[in-house]
Amino acid sequence: MKLHILGIAGTFMGGVAALARELGHDVEGSDQAIYPPMSTQLEQLGIELKQGYTPDNLSADCDEIVIGNALSRGNAAVEHVLDAGLKYTSGAQWLCEQVLPGRETLAVAGTHGKTTTTTILAYLLEAAGRTPGFLIGGVAEDFGVSARIGGGREFVVEADEYDTAFFDKRSKFVHYRPTVAILNNLEYDHADIFPDVAAIQRQFHHLVRTVPGRGRLIVNGEDKYLAEVLAMGCWTPVETFGLDASLVSQSAQHELHGDRADERAAARNTFDWTARMLAEDGSAFVLVHNGVDVGEVRWPLLGRHNVMNALAALAAAHAVGVDTKAVLPALANFRSVKRRLEVVGQSDGITVYDDFAHHPTAIATTLAGLRARIGDARIVVAMEPRSNSMRLGAHAEALAPSLDGADVVMFLHRPELAWDAGKVVSALRGEGHAVPDVDALIATLRTLVRKGDHVVFMSNGGFDGAPRRFHAVLQQG
Repeated sequence: MKLHILGIAGTFMGGVAALARELGHDVEGSDQAIYPPMSTQLEQLGIELKQGYTPDNLSADCDEIVIGNALSRGNAAVEHVLDAGLKYTSGAQWLCEQVLPGRETLAVAGTHGKTTTTTILAYLLEAAGRTPGFLIGGVAEDFGVSARIGGGREFVVEADEYDTAFFDKRSKFVHYRPTVAILNNLEYDHADIFPDVAAIQRQFHHLVRTVPGRGRLIVNGEDKYLAEVLAMGCWTPVETFGLDASLVSQSAQHELHGDRADERAAARNTFDWTARMLAEDGSAFVLVHNGVDVGEVRWPLLGRHNVMNALAALAAAHAVGVDTKAVLPALANFRSVKRRLEVVGQSDGITVYDDFAHHPTAIATTLAGLRARIGDARIVVAMEPRSNSMRLGAHAEALAPSLDGADVVMFLHRPELAWDAGKVVSALRGEGHAVPDVDALIATLRTLVRKGDHVVFMSNGGFDGAPRRFHAVLQQG
């Protein structure tokens, strides 16, 4: 079968393309913005990429068009598909029909940490010899790809709450029908499609409805919004994870079904899965399950948020029979995902990072983890407010406080930004600047940085290649 994927350079749709190619389909695709690392992966797979959404980019012999959620009515390619009566589907539906049948699906949902947690979970299953399939919203360093069919029974999928397509406004994750679902956290985001937190909670409730009674829900026990989701109805055993016992939510009081009820009752006022920190920066901790030490983890990742991600992944792996103690040593070599505080390079004592954080909570936790690692060294942040929620100003008030961990902040204030970045700059704890384009950002940064600085580029888009361009400038001296 020949497929054309509209929106192929997106992290999810690029993964769909990789899976389709592995299954033997002839795959081509088009997108408006094609940039690494997804463009690199697709090119290495030999998938033809076409620029722009024009009808001419769709080969006449395509059997089906897979349409990403970035495309809406009025898009020239979409209108052509509809007018010509071509067969079309969404990426999530294609995955549901072509990949997931007969597999034990493990889905990772949440506002933050989905990509990292999905990658940790796939890595743990691999370490246990399960050879899982997976679809991750980024290129996993340890696997070299964002998606693969795998040879085992398990399939791990990053379960996004964003809408499915212009013709299916349900969240993507309702298509996956997982046996095990991680509910990592829940905050307001995606202001372009959700009016409030309650609307997102309703979609999470729809996900909970699809998890069978023989399965497992792995839930952040510190999260009040997830506790409210479970209160809407739950038919599956729940295990909680968390670090701060003072934040034990109603979800931690939720009774498990079956033969674990007595075991759960003994630990009712704490979490099923927690950690005792051995290093402030989160690089070392003891895994604790139902009050019993399982073993130590020493790994390269930083921050409380990544310890939480690890707890969720370990709990999910345990739910499908993995011996968690046996796989803990493997985490010492875990390399995470590209663009998650990824070190681009060092030059003249200055370290440059590329990071995907684009929500105030993710920004704050990422900077906190880095601060715990580097001590008093300066952190310089270059930020592109690119997500729909950021561009709409949904997070404008929370943005300055989330950057308290930075000493200097540079905002890329493109002309189309709908809110005044100057107000955010003036509210920063440290030094702040706003510039209109990437050229100005790089030039200004070069005058501000000094030896020993850690420069973090934050964006969920291509950022016009700014991190590597800046590193090249540093190398030139």
